Parts: sequence; C-alpha cells; structure tokens
Amino acid sequence: MSDAAYSVGTWESSEGLTLHYRDYAGRDDRPAILCIPGLTRNARDFEPVAEAFAGEWRIICADLRGRGESDYAKDPASYTPANYLEDVTALLEQAQLGKVVAIGTSLGGIITMLLAQADAGRLAGAVINDIGPVIEKDGLERIRDYVGQGRSYPTWMHAAWAMKDSASHVYPHFAIEDWLRYTKRLMCVSGNGRITFDYDMKIAEPFSQPGADLGLDLWPALKKLEGRPSLALRGELSDLLSDATFRRMGAEIDGMDTVTVPGVGHAPTLEEPIALDAISRLLGKVA
Repeated sequence: MSDAAYSVGTWESSEGLTLHYRDYAGRDDRPAILCIPGLTRNARDFEPVAEAFAGEWRIICADLRGRGESDYAKDPASYTPANYLEDVTALLEQAQLGKVVAIGTSLGGIITMLLAQADAGRLAGAVINDIGPVIEKDGLERIRDYVGQGRSYPTWMHAAWAMKDSASHVYPHFAIEDWLRYTKRLMCVSGNGRITFDYDMKIAEPFSQPGADLGLDLWPALKKLEGRPSLALRGELSDLLSDATFRRMGAEIDGMDTVTVPGVGHAPTLEEPIALDAISRLLGKVA
C-alpha cells in the first residue's frame, strides 16, 4: 500500500451523490494532476503515481460514482460516460482546480478524451492509459464476462490467488506479492468481513446490455488534445487497444508521445518504470 500522505475530499454530483477523492499535496505553482480510474477501479489505483510525484505535484485521485468511497447511484442507468464526464467536470469546478493534467486509465481515458472534446482549455496535459478511439470487441467481451460478478473471499490471500487465476494473462510476470498489492487496490473488506470488489455490482447493467457500446466517434475527441503535452500508453499484451489503433493515435495527434509497456496487458498499473518515466517526461513539458 502507498505510504504517500493524502487528505480526503468530497464533491457533489448534480443529483446529490457525495463523491470522494484523495488529495495528495503538492506545489501550488503547477496544475494539479487529476487521476481518473477504470471501470471497476478506484482512487487506490493511482498509488504508484502518488508515490512517484506527490509533493512536487498536487494529485487528485477520484472515486467515480459507484466506486470506492463514493456513493452508489440511485439509478444504475446513470453509470454512463456522459454522467461520469458531468461528475468530473463538477469536481473541477467545486475543488477550483483550474487547469489539470489528466491521467485516465481505460474508462478514465475515455472520460479524459470526452473532457478534451467538451473543454480542452481545462487540460494542461493528458495521459491516456491503454484505451483509444477504437475499442477491441474481444476485450470488451472479456470485461462484460466479469463485471458485476459479486464474488467474495475469506482472506486477502484467497482473493489474491483468485485474481492470479483470472488475470495471469494480463500480468504474466507478477509474483504473489504483486497480486496481493494489486488485489488490495481493487477490493475491500465488506460489512460481513469477507473480501469483495470495491464497486457497485450494478455498474454492469448499462455496460452489459446486448450491443452496448459508446456510440461515439472518439477520434475528434482525441484530436482535441493536440497542442498540449499528451501521452498514450499501451500494454504490449492489451486486448482492448490494438497496436494498429495505437500507432494511428501517435500518427494523427501531433506531438503525442506513444509508449508501449512491455509484458503487460490491459492495463498497465503505472508502477512500471517505463510508464513512470514516460509520465515524468510529459510532466516536464507541463512544468
């Protein structure tokens, strides 16, 4: 677990949900870093980023609605990218963040692209982690197969071994201590004392409908990142972002740095040295 100190902040959604974020202190003469997690993830996902950059940079790590410490939505149909974008925009306004460097993993990367499309002026820079305008169907089907499955485990070690069994193709080089650290970011101790996933199982409902997809052309949204420091990361083994889409992202967005993280699938954890080095280079262009 991370040793970097943080305070806890909250903000309100338009329908009155109380949403949570971690706030790691940093210099006030630079834009804050806003970390936006993936579909089933939470603020803990960005502990490696906080360990590497907090102090020099203020880092805000959001729990999207239905994840971590944030309220679960009253209507599961609200678990959509449009509502997540509205929530993140409300966070920017209520926390008076001004310009930010957004780091978005998977769904968080989609939200970052949508934020750029809505108001690119809010972004001092952006990192898109293992997602692109074209999302591979095989990867989507794999995610649909596991999202919303309310499994639980008696101990952290049982949970870690279960994660290894289900995701060893994503992180083939993980040792059991890596799986344990990974699992503690993804899961929590439930009210009955068992270890369970730290999100509302109902996030799967809109996502898992037959034919459900974004229904969006995200290339114009990605194009809005042009003119500001940007970085795209891809796990070498990713089944959600193809190498062809990744190469097109680098070709079409002038100045976008593209870095492949070797030996991992969807998605890089951002504790990989090559990923942290790439983020450091991007921040050097912002500072």
